[in-house]
Amino acid sequence: MLELLTIGAAAKASGLTAKMIRHYEQLGLLRKMPRTESGYRLYNSEHIDQLRFIRQARNLGFSLSDIQSLLELWHDSQRESRAVKQIAEQHLSEIKAKISELKHMQQILSDLADNCRGDGSPDCNILKQLAKPD
Repeated sequence: MLELLTIGAAAKASGLTAKMIRHYEQLGLLRKMPRTESGYRLYNSEHIDQLRFIRQARNLGFSLSDIQSLLELWHDSQRESRAVKQIAEQHLSEIKAKISELKHMQQILSDLADNCRGDGSPDCNILKQLAKPD
């Protein structure tokens, strides 16, 4: 017999909160679940797998749009792996660009902090540099 879980049990099994599960339903990443006569949503193992998929994709920073595309590909047995790889590589490229930006920010902030005396005087090179025009 197929075990059906309430949203609380589904949240625990998937590692998401009930609020996020409802949010993903509203966004269409997860189809609306049938409800019992008393109004409880019920989830089966396939739904739990899909919720875990969404959680893992979010943990990797994929956008909701990318997750929707990945879910569609996951459910399409005729998919071509190149479509999946293309989404992953595009996301990886975006991550690399963010890392580069963060490293640049780190260097600037490090230089600013190194040039601030950080004592009791009001003079602060950090504030002076932030106030400079680009």
